[in-house]
Formats: sequence, C-alpha cells, structure tokens
Amino acid sequence: MTDYQSIIDKYYPAATKLRDIYMCHCRSVADEAIAIARRKKLPLDEADIVGAAMTHDIGICRTDAPGIECHGQLPYICHGIAGSEILRAENAPEEWAGVAERHTSSGLTAEEIAKASLPLPIADYMPRTLLERLICYADKFYSKSGQMKRKDLRQVRAEISRFGQASLDRFDALDREFS
Repeated sequence: MTDYQSIIDKYYPAATKLRDIYMCHCRSVADEAIAIARRKKLPLDEADIVGAAMTHDIGICRTDAPGIECHGQLPYICHGIAGSEILRAENAPEEWAGVAERHTSSGLTAEEIAKASLPLPIADYMPRTLLERLICYADKFYSKSGQMKRKDLRQVRAEISRFGQASLDRFDALDREFS
C-alpha cells in the first residue's frame, strides 16, 4: 500500500499554513467518508478510503488560491487534474488518482467545460466508481477556508446550485446514495 503521508509530506512542507489547511480539510473528508462507509456498510476498504481522501486535493499546491495559501500558477479549477498527475507520478494507486481527477463540484461534463470555457482539457470528469462518488460527496461538506466546520446539507446544496441545475441534480443523486 502506498504511504499517502509521504506524498503529502513531499508537497506540503511541515509547519506551514498551507499544510495545516490541507491536513484539516482532508482529515475531515476522510472521517466523513469513513463514517458514511460504516453506516452504509459500503464494500470499500477503509485504508483505500483514507488514502483517497487524504490525497484528493493534493493538486491545490499547484494552483493560485492565495486565500488558502496556494501560490502556484494554475487556476484553482485545475487542482483535480494537477492532483491526478502528481499521484500518477508518485505511483499512487490509480483509484486515488481517479478520485483527485473527478471530485470537483459534483463532477464536470465535457459539455459544461466547453460551455463555460473552463481551463481544463475537454473531457468528462464525472465520479464513476463507488470510491470516487463517496469522496466527492464527503468533500462537499468541508471547505478549505473560513471555520472549516462541517456544512449542513442546505448550505452544500446552495453552493452547488451556483453551478447550475445539472450539478445540483448530480449532487442530489449522491446525497440519495450516501445519506
């Protein structure tokens, strides 16, 4: 099993605000995903859930998001693609790379990317596997800014709805699957 912590340590130096933000967010997502998996008796290995959750946002260090201490070059929307590239380069499990690549919003379609002229390769980035859907869902309840406390469902739905009805419909499907 790949050691997710060694990957995190390589990209997020100790004793930095970015690392603190990263670790708090990813630990919250991991805990939420584990709780859901146990409650729903999902056929997933808990070590896989934790590894995927702890690395799903590994690419934020390559983005320009000063509000969360990220001072890279890419637009924030690219963090999933950047994360999948990092994880593949580090020989992490492909399942983790898939989670990183497809967890943004409630998934992104090629049509949505083209229509909004998003700075992403035109492709479908929809969570496909059970693990991808689980981490995508759990991630929506925790921000990397502000108080970083768990959001309630109403808050999450309001945030997702800003991206259109299709995104909200996809999130609602995830909610039906995991709530």
